[in-house]
Amino acid sequence: MPHRPPTSWRLLVVENNADDAETLVRGLTRHGHTVDRAATGQAALQGYQQADLVLLDLELPDLDGLEVCREVRSACDVPVIAVTARGSELDRVLGLQAGADDYLVKPYGFRELMARIEAVMRRMRMQSSGGQVVSHGPLRIDSFSREVSLHGRPVDVTPKEFDLLHLLASHPGTVVSRNRIMRQVWGDSWSRRTIDTHVSSLRKKLGAGDWITTIRGVGLQFSHR
Repeated sequence: MPHRPPTSWRLLVVENNADDAETLVRGLTRHGHTVDRAATGQAALQGYQQADLVLLDLELPDLDGLEVCREVRSACDVPVIAVTARGSELDRVLGLQAGADDYLVKPYGFRELMARIEAVMRRMRMQSSGGQVVSHGPLRIDSFSREVSLHGRPVDVTPKEFDLLHLLASHPGTVVSRNRIMRQVWGDSWSRRTIDTHVSSLRKKLGAGDWITTIRGVGLQFSHR
């Protein structure tokens, strides 16, 4: 019986070799994860926004894997593990500088891969939760009491409005994709209009100032102050 983690994730496997990809997808699926596959860099750039984590082969037929990693990292903070045959110290340094959260050299053991995935996702959860209080200028968001205040005055928000605001404020300056917001705030129960309605309500409650910016076609960004 394969070990099933307490949390299942949607993983994107970007792998040029069909046999390696099939083996990887099968193993990850057995461990309870939802797995998508991309065989090219272009396909990866079209599919990463739906993923909780990307396993990225750096040897791709159309684009340099390092460039794919840079583009993903410039757009959002979805974790990326580089999985490649390039094993020199320089290769590792370049991969990490390109934005990879971890670097795994082929051939590798599947248990090690699972351990690295779980470690990266654990770090992401810690970063997302951040400290007990997230503060940006006059705005204060207390994750323990689930209270929001602006200029020292309480702001009455609904539970989902709090979750949405906390997610965005925990990643200031980062564009958070709509798909990630949907998964983390609403899970399986959402509609596209749901996000827009909650954003509109938050903007009214927070008053003057562009705290939340809509990046058309991508997602939402919290303006750091």
